[in-house]
Amino acid sequence: MITPKKSLGQHFLNDGDIATRIVSALKAEGINQVIEVGPGMGALTPLLLQETRFETRFVEIDRIAADYLIENHPAIRDKLFITDFLKNPMETYFGNDEPVAVIGNFPYNISTQIIFKVLENRKQVKEVVGMLQKEVAERLASPSGSKVYGITSVLLQAYYDIEYLFTVDEHVFTPVPKVKSGVVRLTRNNVEVLPCDEALFFRVVKTAFNQRRKMLSNSLKSIVQASSETYPVFSKRPEQLDVNGFIELTQIIKELICNN
Repeated sequence: MITPKKSLGQHFLNDGDIATRIVSALKAEGINQVIEVGPGMGALTPLLLQETRFETRFVEIDRIAADYLIENHPAIRDKLFITDFLKNPMETYFGNDEPVAVIGNFPYNISTQIIFKVLENRKQVKEVVGMLQKEVAERLASPSGSKVYGITSVLLQAYYDIEYLFTVDEHVFTPVPKVKSGVVRLTRNNVEVLPCDEALFFRVVKTAFNQRRKMLSNSLKSIVQASSETYPVFSKRPEQLDVNGFIELTQIIKELICNN
């Protein structure tokens, strides 16, 4: 039997109950297409192949893991893409731009990149159920004011409702990682376009958190010069602003730029 190697920081889930909980967490309301990213040894694969609620495509970059999947789950053969999820447009897998959900035990090394890929395709990706390193999962769902609240928190929460579902012990993986994992669910909200310059919004959020300990008047100097006396929001630190706060900040910055 082919045994897949550990690659891309991936740790393979070996607990059937956890796998069932992950697949069951996928609501797939109004979604007929699901993509599993990095199926590895196929912990979720048989459950997804048995699903009648939706059709699943599987994306695995590792050839050895792909061969293992085909050997042990023959029904996957015509549904498996041996490619890099990060480098392909979403329509690669179903040949259309209909709504999709993404699910997976995401490799630790590229989990944030996967999340940003989702964000880039937010018009099509309506739901995500993913297992990530616990601290990364907590960051995505964290509210403003938290020590782990950051760039991904704000950018994802602008377009998705995010729920931290449950923690997964490290001992249910092969090989055993040094950290716990967390499962989150992202559900697309009703925001089609933010009520501000979206490109500037992304820039403001990223720039502000690059110096998260500083007041916004200092961390955003490269974008705009603003007095905290005139605009009190600039006396705050980035973790004090929720999504709406960053939208309002972006609107102020846009006005200041246009008037200069």
